[in-house]
Amino acid sequence: MQARPKVTPLTRPNRTRSHVPPLGVRTTPDGGIDVAVLASHAAGVELCLIDVVAPDKDEHDPARYAERRVALDGPTYGVWHGHVPDIAPGQRYGFRVHGTWDPGAGMRHNPAKLLLDPYARGYRGEVAYVPATLGGGAADDGGPDDEDSLPYVPHAVVVADLPEPAPLSRPRVPWADTVVYEAHVRSLTKQHPEVPEELRGTYAGAAHPAVIEHLRSLGVTTLELLPVHASTAEPWLAGRGLANYWGYSTMGFFAPHAAYATRAAQEAGPAAVLDEVRGMVHLLHEAGIEVLLDVVYNHTCEGGDDALFLSWRGLDNPLYYLHDGNTPARLADVTGTGNTLDFRRTRVVQLALDSLRYWAEVVGVDGFRFDLAVTLGRDHEGFTPDHPFLVALQTDPVLSGLKLVAEPWDVGPGGWQTGQFPAPTAEWNDRFRNAARSFWLEAPRQGSQGQPMHGMRELTTRLAGSADLFGRSDPPLMRGPVASVNYVTAHDGFTLADLVAFDRKHNDANGEDNRDGTDDNRSWNHGVEGHAPDGDHDDATEPWSAVVPLRRRSQRNLLATLLLSAGTPMLTAGDEMGRTQGGNNNAYTQDSPVSWLDWDLDDAGRELLATTRFLTNLRAEHAALRAESFFLGSPRPGEEVPDLLWFDDAGTPMDHEAWAVDGRRVIQMLRPGPGPDEADVLLLLHGGLEDADVTLPDPLDGAGPWERTWSSTWDSPTGPDEADDAEEPGHVTLEALSVEVFVARR
Repeated sequence: MQARPKVTPLTRPNRTRSHVPPLGVRTTPDGGIDVAVLASHAAGVELCLIDVVAPDKDEHDPARYAERRVALDGPTYGVWHGHVPDIAPGQRYGFRVHGTWDPGAGMRHNPAKLLLDPYARGYRGEVAYVPATLGGGAADDGGPDDEDSLPYVPHAVVVADLPEPAPLSRPRVPWADTVVYEAHVRSLTKQHPEVPEELRGTYAGAAHPAVIEHLRSLGVTTLELLPVHASTAEPWLAGRGLANYWGYSTMGFFAPHAAYATRAAQEAGPAAVLDEVRGMVHLLHEAGIEVLLDVVYNHTCEGGDDALFLSWRGLDNPLYYLHDGNTPARLADVTGTGNTLDFRRTRVVQLALDSLRYWAEVVGVDGFRFDLAVTLGRDHEGFTPDHPFLVALQTDPVLSGLKLVAEPWDVGPGGWQTGQFPAPTAEWNDRFRNAARSFWLEAPRQGSQGQPMHGMRELTTRLAGSADLFGRSDPPLMRGPVASVNYVTAHDGFTLADLVAFDRKHNDANGEDNRDGTDDNRSWNHGVEGHAPDGDHDDATEPWSAVVPLRRRSQRNLLATLLLSAGTPMLTAGDEMGRTQGGNNNAYTQDSPVSWLDWDLDDAGRELLATTRFLTNLRAEHAALRAESFFLGSPRPGEEVPDLLWFDDAGTPMDHEAWAVDGRRVIQMLRPGPGPDEADVLLLLHGGLEDADVTLPDPLDGAGPWERTWSSTWDSPTGPDEADDAEEPGHVTLEALSVEVFVARR
C-alpha cells in the first residue's frame, strides 16, 4: 500500500452554510458524490477513497489497498461535508477524524483509524479482531494507538439511490387480524428440503414459494425477522470462535447483513445484496404477508470503552454514547452490552429516524420491533412516553402508519415499562408469557409435588387482552387489546417443545459455563429432564409412555392460550413443528442445527403443525376471537348481552366472591359474536391435575346449541374417530390440564 501522507488537522472555516446537508454519501447527476458526516467535536475530517490495487493479496494485507484522502469542509452545525466528482457506485470509502484525544473527557479522535460511515448502505469486508481494531483506539500507555486499521475493518461502499417501492404494495393487515411469526433469516430455510441449496439461509430463500406456502397455511399475516442490519460479533465471542448469530450487535443501521444474501449477490456487491432484500419484501407482499424488522438502536457493536473502534466511537464519542457524567467520563450501560446510544441527543434520534424511514420507504418493510425500547425513550430523568423519539413515531407521516412494536424494557433503572408506550405502538407482553407458563406448567409442577396451585386470575386477565396494562391512556382504553403482542416463547428462551421437556437450561455449548440465559423459565419437564432418546415418541417404554402424551397436550394448551386470547399473537418459528434446541434457552451463538428449523417432521410434528393451523384458522373464522377493543363486561350500546362473560365449573356467572376463591383451576370464558351473524365462542380451561365435571352455560338468545369444536386432549385437530355420546347435553368431563372450545352458531 502506498505511503500515508501526513495531514495537518483542518481548521474551522469562516463560512457556515445555511443548512445541514443530508448525512451519508449520495450519488449525484454529474457522476460524483455528496458526502456528509457528523463529527461535532472534531478538528477535521477526511473522506478516504479506498481502491483494491492487489486483489490477489489477503483481505487483511495492507498491500492490497491504496487510499486517496479528501479534506471535507465544515463543520456546519457539527457536520463535515463536501462534493467529490467522478466517483462511481461501488467505490469503497471511510473517514479519518482529527481532534482531541482525551478519553477522560470522552474524546477519542484518532486519525490512524479508518471509520465506517454510520449511514453507509453497504459494506465490503469483515472485522479482524487485532490490536488495530481493539482497545477503544488506545495504545498500552493510554495514548492514541497509531497503527492503521484500514486493512482490518470493513469498508463502506457507495450505493446508488434506489427508487421507492410502490406504496400500494403493502398488505396493511389490520391489527385485529394479525398473526406474527418471529424468524431468523438463516435459520428459517437453512435445512428446508424444498428450497434450492443456493437459496437456503438467505433473503431469497425466505421468500421461496415453499416458505410462503407454509406461512400462509399457518395463518401467518406478518413475518417478523430477527435483525438484518449489518452486524459483527463481540471480541470475546470472536476469540472463542463464536458469532453473535442473532445479530443484536449492529455495525450499520442502513446496510443489510450481507452474509444472509445469496453467494451470487455477495460477490456482486452491496447493491445486489440490497436488491435481494427488496426482492424478498416484494414477494412476501405479493403473497399478502407483511414484513417487520427487529431493529437494535439502543447500542452498537463497539461495546465498552476498551472494545472495538470502528465508527461512532471515533466520529463523535461524547455525542453518540451515553456517559455517566463523572470525571473521568465512562460509558453508561443500560443495555447490558457495554454501551448505550444516547437518545437525549437530537442527532441520535435523527440517526434512528433516518434509518427507519430508509427501510420503510426504500426497502419497503411494513414495520419494526424495537429491541430494548425503553432505552429509546430515556431522557435526563429516565423513561418517558413523551420522549421526542416516541413522539416522532406517533407523528411522522411515514412511520406512524406502520406496525410499531416495542420490547418494553431494558436493564437500567426503571427498566420495566410494559404498557407505558404511547399509541400506535404495540408491545411485547411479558406478563402474558409468564401467566401462560405459570398456569399450564409451573403451577402443575408445583401441584404434582403437593404444593398449592395458583394463577387463574392472572391468566384470565391476559386472556381478555390485558386492559390493566394497555388500557391506561388518554382517553382510557384507546389502544385496545391489539396493543398486547402475546407470546409464550420468543427467540430468547426455551422453544415450545423444550419448555415442556426441561426444568432447567442447558447452555453449555455457548461457552459460558451455563451462566448465560434466564433462570426464570417457568417450565416443566413433566417428570423427566430432556427429550426421549429417539424424540418424543409415544411408545410402551417407561417413563416415556406416560410423559410424552402429557408434554404434547401441554404444548397444545399453550398454543390455544396464545392463539385464542384477545390481543396480537406471535408464534416463534418452529414451535408449530416441535422444534427443539436441546434445552438451550439462549442460543444466540449457535449457527448450527441447534438454531436451524428442522423440516423433517415425524408424526408428532405433523400433528402439532395441523393443530396450529386449525387454531389460527379458528381465530380467522370467528370474529369473537379477534377483539379490536377492550371488553367492558357489560352490553355495548344497542346490544343486550355483555361483550364478555365468565362462568365457573357449575355454569354459574362469576361474581366477586367466586373470583376470590383461592386455587380455582376451572374457568369458562364466553365471547359473544360481535355481529348478528357471528358465532359465539366458549373457551373452557382446566388447569387442575384431576378430571373435572363442568356444566356449560346456556347458549345466548338466538344461538344454536354448543358444539365441541376442539379439545387439547386430541392429538389431531379433527378429534377422535368416534364421538363420545356418554355425556349429557350441557355437561362435559374435562380431562386434567386441558382446553376445550365450543361454538354456538346463529
